[in-house]
Amino acid sequence: MPNELTPLLRYCMETTAAQLAEEFRGVFSRETVTRYVEDSYQQIGDRPTVGPNFLPVIIERFAREQLWAVAQADGRIEKPLPEVLFVCEHNAGRSQIAACLAHHLSNGWVAVRSAGSHPDERIDPVVVQAMAEIGLDVSAEFPKPLTDAVVRAADVVVTLGCGDACAVYPGKRYQDWPIADPAGQPLEVVRRIRYDIYHHVWELIETLVPATNLAQLPRPSGGTS
Repeated sequence: MPNELTPLLRYCMETTAAQLAEEFRGVFSRETVTRYVEDSYQQIGDRPTVGPNFLPVIIERFAREQLWAVAQADGRIEKPLPEVLFVCEHNAGRSQIAACLAHHLSNGWVAVRSAGSHPDERIDPVVVQAMAEIGLDVSAEFPKPLTDAVVRAADVVVTLGCGDACAVYPGKRYQDWPIADPAGQPLEVVRRIRYDIYHHVWELIETLVPATNLAQLPRPSGGTS
C-alpha cells in the first residue's frame, strides 16, 4: 500500500491530472482523468527502488497508458496500429525484452505494451545489460501491473510464463511463448533468452505488418550481438 501523499507529490499529481485532462480533452472528463491518476498511484505505489523525483514521472506514464488503453478499447479514439500486449509474471524480464524488440524490429508499425501479473519493483539489471549489448535501452522502463484496460485494448496478447493471469476476450489472438525466466540468471543465459524471444517477436511481426511495409524492414540477423 502506498505511503501517504506528501504535499510535493500531491502537487505533482494535480499537475499531471491537469496536463492529461488537456491531452484527452473531448475524450475523458477532468474527473475521470484525475481518478486514473490517483488509481495509478495506488497501483504503482511508493516503490523503494524509485527515487522521489522519478515517481511522479512513472505515475504520469502509467496513467497516460491506461487512459489510452481505455479510450482505444471503448472506441473513443482510433487505433491506427495493431496492438500487442506482452505479459509475464513480474514484467521485469521476458515481457520487457519482447516489448522492446517488437517496437524496434517493427520500426513503429506495431504498438506495444507490457505488463506483469505480479510486477516487480524494477527491471532485472542483467536484462538491462543484455539489451544494451544490442543497442537497446530499457533502463528507463518500469514493471507495470496488468490491468483489464490493456488486455481489452490489445489485438494480440502474448503470455510468457504467467499462466492464466489474462482475462480472455473474444476477437483477440492469444499466444503463449514457453520462454525461460531470466530472473537470477547470469548474462550468458539471459543472452540465449533474448535470442529466443528475438525470433518469436519477428515471427509475430510478420503476421501483423502489411507486406508492403514488411518489405521495408531489415531481416533480423539473430539478435546475438
